[in-house]
Amino acid sequence: MGIEVNFEGKIAMVTGASSGLGARFAKALAGAGAQVVLASRRLDRLKELRAEIEAEGGAAHVVTLDVTDLASIKSAIAHAETEAGPIDILVNNSGVSTTQRLLDVTEDDYGYVMDTNLRGAFFMAQQTAKRMIQRAKGDPRKQHRIVNIASVAGLRVLPQIGVYCMSKAGVVQMTKAMAVEWGKYGINVNAICPGYIATEMNEDYFDTEQGRKLIEMLPRRRAGRPEDLDGLLLLLAAEEAHFINGAIITADDGMTAQ
Repeated sequence: MGIEVNFEGKIAMVTGASSGLGARFAKALAGAGAQVVLASRRLDRLKELRAEIEAEGGAAHVVTLDVTDLASIKSAIAHAETEAGPIDILVNNSGVSTTQRLLDVTEDDYGYVMDTNLRGAFFMAQQTAKRMIQRAKGDPRKQHRIVNIASVAGLRVLPQIGVYCMSKAGVVQMTKAMAVEWGKYGINVNAICPGYIATEMNEDYFDTEQGRKLIEMLPRRRAGRPEDLDGLLLLLAAEEAHFINGAIITADDGMTAQ
């Protein structure tokens, strides 16, 4: 018996959609039939992505979002639901990092990473979940999905990005807490922990001597590609995954298995 994942009629909001993993997540969901709401601060990039999705036969909407600003989060969610409809799926993807030793981290550096990766992710999920819960109270059969994008850095310490590791470890625990509290409302909350994935933000680094050394340490000596996460994302976003809740799933080609 085969299972075909179909997201027709579903509204999926993707944060940090202007580039990298976020852009790929949006394309994957649109390709599976969902209407996608593209959210980030870079409106010009979102419009370009919307045009690409529409050229491939998908449907996309654009909203401006700064996850470090609660007012912006509330406005973006309201705008998304006005434009597209009630959000069924949230892909909580916005993230930033700095590269430095912990002794060199300034207050601004700390706030820059934590405000986006942890605080922003929390309030984005919280404000979306409030609306999901209201709908679930009206229809207990209603299913919703939140997929938080954490990192293998939330499971093990990686050099020079200690604050990033701390923020993503927080996302891991946040995911579990949300799953426990919101599961009774039909909201499944899970996290993907990608390993080294080559995107436009880091592909130059992987061409450096230090970057190549990191890749050589991986079981198959290669970085992943954004599309390598498509299957896992679609699984966790699907209604068929109703029994997967609070899961923290690595997609790292065996990196953390060593």
